[in-house]
Amino acid sequence: MGTTGKARAGGFRKRRPERAVKVRAALAALAALAALSCGSPGPYTETPIDPQQRQGTGRPAEGGVASEIRALAEKGSPDSLQAGLEMIRSRELGGTDFGRTMNLVMATLSQKLYPNPNIRAPALDPTQTHIYTKIIKDAERGVYLAPQIRSQDFLEYTLPFLALLAEARGEKLRPALPDLKQAEKLNPASVLPPYFMGLIYERSGQADQAVGEYQKARRIAPDCYPAALGLARLLEAAGKVGESLNTLRELVFQFPDNLSIKRQLALAYYRSRDWARAGPAISEALQRNPRDAEFLLMQARVAIEQGQILRAVAPLDQYAALDTSGWLYLFLRARVQAEGYRNRDAALTYLRSILRAPDADEEVQAYTAGLLLESNRPEERAEGQDLLDRLLEAENPPLTVIGAAFRDAVRREAWPEAKAYLPRLLRESPGSGYLLSASLVERGLGNKEAALAYARQFYEQDTANDDGALGYISALIDIGRLSEAGGLIENRLGSLGGGPVKARYYYQRSRLRADEEAAMTDLRSSLFEDPRNTSALVGLLDIYHRRGDERRALYYFKQARSFDPQNPQLKRYEKTYGNR
Repeated sequence: MGTTGKARAGGFRKRRPERAVKVRAALAALAALAALSCGSPGPYTETPIDPQQRQGTGRPAEGGVASEIRALAEKGSPDSLQAGLEMIRSRELGGTDFGRTMNLVMATLSQKLYPNPNIRAPALDPTQTHIYTKIIKDAERGVYLAPQIRSQDFLEYTLPFLALLAEARGEKLRPALPDLKQAEKLNPASVLPPYFMGLIYERSGQADQAVGEYQKARRIAPDCYPAALGLARLLEAAGKVGESLNTLRELVFQFPDNLSIKRQLALAYYRSRDWARAGPAISEALQRNPRDAEFLLMQARVAIEQGQILRAVAPLDQYAALDTSGWLYLFLRARVQAEGYRNRDAALTYLRSILRAPDADEEVQAYTAGLLLESNRPEERAEGQDLLDRLLEAENPPLTVIGAAFRDAVRREAWPEAKAYLPRLLRESPGSGYLLSASLVERGLGNKEAALAYARQFYEQDTANDDGALGYISALIDIGRLSEAGGLIENRLGSLGGGPVKARYYYQRSRLRADEEAAMTDLRSSLFEDPRNTSALVGLLDIYHRRGDERRALYYFKQARSFDPQNPQLKRYEKTYGNR
């Protein structure tokens, strides 16, 4: 009448009423066939997977290769799972029921928790009648198969959680906690219960509990890098971005070929708006998986944020083969039209399609307001001002809205108004380009030393960043340190291929020229690299106006106004050239 723990856990075959079965199987030294004593009504027959299994407990006896393999499987770390698979291979157990089933268990755990395309999994031919096979097959279909009452089999409590790995809703995950806590009692040396419980707590918003479980998993198995990734996510969510990035960089050093770690590091760089580091990290991830939709959009955004607008077109085209309805895709298409092709109308078409949704992203609304405020059409400027005012009415407007209001004030050269927005922008986005904008504001207010300090701070964060270098050069020129500025310009120009960035260096060099003809040569070089560089257009306008050459001055006035109709530098010429 007694049953083993494994028999109670099963549920494949129908019971045979009023029939008692007793089976006794001869055991090979390492093979895994045994008998189950059955009562009336008795459970189905199941193939046990440990030749030294204790009767009635479902747990292996001490000692033996099978016990060692099971212990490696239950520990659940990357190294232990690979060691278990290697032991089955080297001891030629892959043809036994025990080896076939444990191959399935360890290969599945390894592939689901620690995916590595460089590790070749064994050929899988599991015993179809075993409960582990049933659990894993159900998990592949998203079905959580709970352990039988009073089961003492550790894997019956942990393998079902594989069905929930992709589940993000805490309320769907929390019912699994009792099973995992029981598993932890059965085997405190396993990394699986604390790691799985860490996931549950993290996705339920219980950060402190999640940290505790992830740390426990790391103490048990330092090579359990998914637990370290969980800790990095929680650090980032708590605003400890630097600590999170340090954790991820250490993991990359420990596991240099691990795509999961590199992918999370790329996401962390991206979310912290560290575009210079995010770009290469994203490109590396896309080399491994060119159809990663999320990373294609990230690559497009990084290109746009770095001013390389047209480089965003290729990843957006690749993404379009997968989906064209997402708001971020439409938003990036709008930015390419507005910033790359200067086609505001096409950009607004994309933006308005996003804004029709009732829950349109505030970043899209703020960007739309900014674009409308730049228009030379009074009705669009009024629409943009109305949209921005409504966004600013919120009790605590998001940073994107504050940024849009700040950029509008800078564009109007309303320097005191712009400076009022700076404290929050610098406090909540310290590593961003707002340091450079702060330099511009201080320059507008006549505070050249303060402008240089902000520009230097931004430049020293990443000396390879051209925006930072150009801002620093401009501040050096303003304060009269011309030789230092000239040296930086020449060093940069020698390494640039061409395009809008090079155009900006030529413009800054024109500011160093004492000779007007030499300055005009640099301004023309700037326009050769970027015909839409309004700074160079206004520079030539200034020179021709001073010379009294109204025909050429009018030409450059009209060119500059067509590209940037609200440019404050053109206001002083409106009376002379505005009606021609």
